Amino acid sequence: MAGNSAGGRGVKSDETLFAIIEAVREADGIGVTELAANVNLAKSSVHKHLSTMRDHGFVVKRNGEYHLGLEFFSYGQYTRTTQDVYSAALPALEEIASETGESTWLMTHENGQVMYLDGRDPNDEINVNALVGSWEEMHANSGGKVILAHLRESEVNEIVERHGLSAKTDETITDRATLEEELERVRERGYALNLGEGLREMNAVAVPLISQESVEGALSVAGPTYRVKRERCEGELLDRLRAAADDIGLSLAY
Repeated sequence: MAGNSAGGRGVKSDETLFAIIEAVREADGIGVTELAANVNLAKSSVHKHLSTMRDHGFVVKRNGEYHLGLEFFSYGQYTRTTQDVYSAALPALEEIASETGESTWLMTHENGQVMYLDGRDPNDEINVNALVGSWEEMHANSGGKVILAHLRESEVNEIVERHGLSAKTDETITDRATLEEELERVRERGYALNLGEGLREMNAVAVPLISQESVEGALSVAGPTYRVKRERCEGELLDRLRAAADDIGLSLAY
């Protein structure tokens, strides 16, 4: 709710604004009265925030309800293009998806989570646009695990403390000791597997994207278990990802 800043460090007016934005997004269309009740604020206060955001294009009003505006998309597009790993990896996404026939994803990390920066699905089995820009917990995602494996132990501890190790499926790693064993295997092998850990009946393999000894992101291929078996993950798909990661690493370096 508005005013509840993390650790008491936030500015109350900023926390209020972010609470309103989140409530508008979750509702996918909401009136002032309902919004004020959701964020526990006076209608007049909510209306002032909405008016300011509307003037700047961050909300729009349609049929008496407020929705997030396209200005957020403009900022998101700008933010994505400033990521060096995005421009470096973009050509590989199309090529790998076309060659393997499976969905291919570029991920990066921030604040202890991974975000899908872009993706391709040649089979149109997945709504790529719905996933791009979304966050995932790192421990249940092949890209997240391969990134975690290249972070300092103190960073991993902070991420686990902040986000926990929630169970997505029966295969998800949910305790710290098991996670550390898994991350050690990832470091030794140079890749991470996700065998039904994030979604049932879905497997994935990911490799890190490294620049100057720092992990900038991950490249992964995913698909249903009947097509993307472990043997394929560790064979054909891994070979293709490693070749792309080498090229991307050179692009990031030079």
